[in-house]
Amino acid sequence: MKDELIPHRPDPLQLPESAGKVHMKSDYHEAAISLADGNPLLISDRYSTGLSVLAKLKKLISRGKQARTFGMSRKQRAHYKKASNLLLAPVENHQIALYKSPESGWLEKLYPDLDQFYLSFPQLQGLNSSWQWYQKGIQYPGLDTKIHPWYGVYFPTRFDHLSLFNEWLSEYEGAKEIGADIGTGCGVLGFLLAGNGFQKVFASDLNPNAVISVRESAGRLGYDSVLEPLVSDFFKGHTQKADLILFNPPWLPALHSLSHLDRAIYYEKGFFETFFRQAEPFLKKEGRLVVLFSNMAERQGLSSAHPVRDELLTGNRFKKISELRKPVASKSEKTKRRDHRGDEVVELWELALI
Repeated sequence: MKDELIPHRPDPLQLPESAGKVHMKSDYHEAAISLADGNPLLISDRYSTGLSVLAKLKKLISRGKQARTFGMSRKQRAHYKKASNLLLAPVENHQIALYKSPESGWLEKLYPDLDQFYLSFPQLQGLNSSWQWYQKGIQYPGLDTKIHPWYGVYFPTRFDHLSLFNEWLSEYEGAKEIGADIGTGCGVLGFLLAGNGFQKVFASDLNPNAVISVRESAGRLGYDSVLEPLVSDFFKGHTQKADLILFNPPWLPALHSLSHLDRAIYYEKGFFETFFRQAEPFLKKEGRLVVLFSNMAERQGLSSAHPVRDELLTGNRFKKISELRKPVASKSEKTKRRDHRGDEVVELWELALI
């Protein structure tokens, strides 16, 4: 019998006594200033009021201009995130208690024990967006059936690194008894291993929502007997050495304290050193360790270090067998957001034990 997992959810909030109210007849610019100054506000009438206030807040923080660099964009997003989460909305009977609010099934799935509470408006937006992805599903190259990711689970929306891995996997001639997908997220890479003949695939993630999500998707894809999802910090709970260890880590160094959801995107100091140290004893003698990475942090001036190259130079554990590189596709012409990816290249590093 599989363990019952308690999913992560946005913490339910109590309404601060100091909270003011904002409604459709309010001055949205003044409301935005109040949020930027650190004052909580409660939306008292309709969902569209929240959208209008956040639009004013975003314009206030950006001063109506696009950030010229990735660093400036990151700072603006951090400021916006802090201020916008002071805008609160009521939840009653698993529905957003505002006029013309969208429905989100996550409110019932994640809060079966609560009938009335508050969440920040951006959190409700995130739940709504996640519910739409969950219902619609995502079709990934190499898989016959869509994946329906749970709330709070990382899932790729760009496929450059997946194409690179599929290219490598099509040429892989090593043993396929046991594979390990570390930090599996929505599980797409683990499912690619299962679909390419691996007899057993351990798909681990520190996030219980990811494990719940992968369990569901494994059933839809018919990989229940092959894929074994488990809640694990790197290799904790793994009991067997792998023929192939696959790792798609965060690509950006953290410059701030990380929330639960941030950990799929940013890595803290010591993250890679810990991974490589723990990976060594779990890789079979003739096995392969594949790391998917990007030069984005280097291109944006966020870090001059490269975790994989640094490990090869100083770790004395692994050697490079091959390296594949693929330029990232340009942004869609439909989006107005400035493209800070520049000359980003995704990388696949194939390593073996020394």
